[in-house]
Amino acid sequence: MSHTLGVRQAQKQKTRQALLDAALELLEGQSLSSLGLREVTRAVGVAPTAFYRHFRSTADLGVALVEEALGSLHPMIRTTVTATGDSEERIARAVALIAGHVDAHPAHVRFVTRERHGGVRPVREAIREQLARFAGEVGEALAEDPVSLGWSEDDRLMLAQLYVDQMLATASLFLEVLEAETDPRGQERERERVTRLATRQLRLIGIGRRHWLDGPAEDGRTAP
Repeated sequence: MSHTLGVRQAQKQKTRQALLDAALELLEGQSLSSLGLREVTRAVGVAPTAFYRHFRSTADLGVALVEEALGSLHPMIRTTVTATGDSEERIARAVALIAGHVDAHPAHVRFVTRERHGGVRPVREAIREQLARFAGEVGEALAEDPVSLGWSEDDRLMLAQLYVDQMLATASLFLEVLEAETDPRGQERERERVTRLATRQLRLIGIGRRHWLDGPAEDGRTAP
């Protein structure tokens, strides 16, 4: 009996993943709000009623896609702000990690960047919750860095949110290059341009971070 249950559970998980994969592929050319469950089930080759054994709605499927797209990024996010190496090494590592993730998971990046401000509220909220978790984890990592000595928790969180937003913006730029440039040489030139831009932007954030407490305390900031 346990073997039969295991086989059924494995098949159920396989069908669920097939629905997620099909939806992600269909979303390459449309938003989640326009996606119909019949499109998804037709792509997988199952009856529409089978959809409801796995998801309550397309919005519920979208939330599962958010978890799949962003859930595995937490270790990478912390790595980008670890205190290991000097500032230039850390920036180079962050940009390279973002570019690599876009290359490996373009469909997930496209989905998140499109649906972050899309028309399906539960999905927007799921993305916002995941990004808030990222910001919290980055804030914890920043607290371990001597550069953050004297910073208030609110200021560390503000900086963390700035880093997370910048990472998303950089991922979006790399995705645009991947999708717009078909010529390898042109794509390489554009990737180098995005890399330089992202590096300068992160460098600017770093400069501001080092001098944040130089002036008089304002808006509740902690003076040195």
